[in-house]
Amino acid sequence: MQHSPKSAFFQYLAQTSPSPMALEIDSAEGNYLTDRSGKRYLDLIAGISVCNIGHQHPAVIAAIEKQIHRHLHVMVYGEVVQNSQSAYGEMLVQYLPPSLNSVYFTNSGAEAIDAAMKLAKRATGKFGFVAQENSYHGSTQAPLSLMSDPYYTDPYKPLLGPVYFIKQNQTDQLDTIPWKNIAAIIIELVQAENGTTPAQIEYIQRIQELCTLNHVLLVFDEIQTGFGRTGSLFAFEQYNVVPDILILGKALGGGMPMGAIVARKELMQQFASNPILGHITTFGGHPVSAAAGKAAMQVLIDADLKKSVASKANLFRELLVHPRITSIQGMGLLMSVGLSSFDEVLQVIPKFIEKGVFTDWFLFANNRFRICPPLTITENEIRTCCQIILSVLDEMSK
Repeated sequence: MQHSPKSAFFQYLAQTSPSPMALEIDSAEGNYLTDRSGKRYLDLIAGISVCNIGHQHPAVIAAIEKQIHRHLHVMVYGEVVQNSQSAYGEMLVQYLPPSLNSVYFTNSGAEAIDAAMKLAKRATGKFGFVAQENSYHGSTQAPLSLMSDPYYTDPYKPLLGPVYFIKQNQTDQLDTIPWKNIAAIIIELVQAENGTTPAQIEYIQRIQELCTLNHVLLVFDEIQTGFGRTGSLFAFEQYNVVPDILILGKALGGGMPMGAIVARKELMQQFASNPILGHITTFGGHPVSAAAGKAAMQVLIDADLKKSVASKANLFRELLVHPRITSIQGMGLLMSVGLSSFDEVLQVIPKFIEKGVFTDWFLFANNRFRICPPLTITENEIRTCCQIILSVLDEMSK
């Protein structure tokens, strides 16, 4: 006898936590998810910054349908010309600074981080890295090496090293790093899983100075901040600093799996010789993902969705005023709301979901919940979900 989807989920799929949310999603459209009973939920997660233009956008569906009737996978990435890959690479470069002119598509953001670390070691001849405390770059072994929390890393050691950790915006810590031994520093301009903590401009500019002085590659992880999420197409545009390597993922694929590493062509060509196939992937830049991602980026640009991000973020901040809210932080529509404790967050999230608002918590800021909706969220939807959030907090106060 065939199991129900939920029963099969627990019986046959490997679990990632002892208590998954296990919400049975049947469909999604626009800014809403719908479960098997037909109940709708306003999405404040957007697939963790994946669905920036909302779910099931007609332009993305059309691009996917067109591509699947041409071909699916034909050969490992980089060996044959596939139009959807080439067209998307050209489009990305058009919206980036001149020094970021070569794209390597991967399966995910984590793989792109791994490739960037390999490239940095190859280009500099050094093997040390600098990362930030409470940053998240992925769960495979190379990105995991950049994670500071021993709770997540100790069971998998030894990892890559040495890795030196610094705190976001602690400029004085930068002088403690042995920069001459460092291949690259990997930075989240907004530390997404640390409760959406933004970097200060002076901090990033000082890092750039040290990288230039010591021949260290500057890597920006914009897996969550890319594609309009922070109010500019890419967050680094707001810092007047251009990285040596840009890492993309999440919204890059328009809802399909995709990551990318972007750098200057001379740097990226080191993957092509001594040895050849210096980084290779079977499904990276899958033609359907590339077609979907290009269509999603075109929607983002044509609708100029980044233009309204600041006003929508401000509306959230104006409406979410409550004695139980300790702070709201973030950049653009990558925000978090602080409560007194993790226990309180765990109490309110199921109540939000029960009332039709879908959100979650953070790895390294567990007293906060997420506000990261599709950029297409409307003012009326913001007002509605804020009313629900405030009503739940009121109930908690009784």
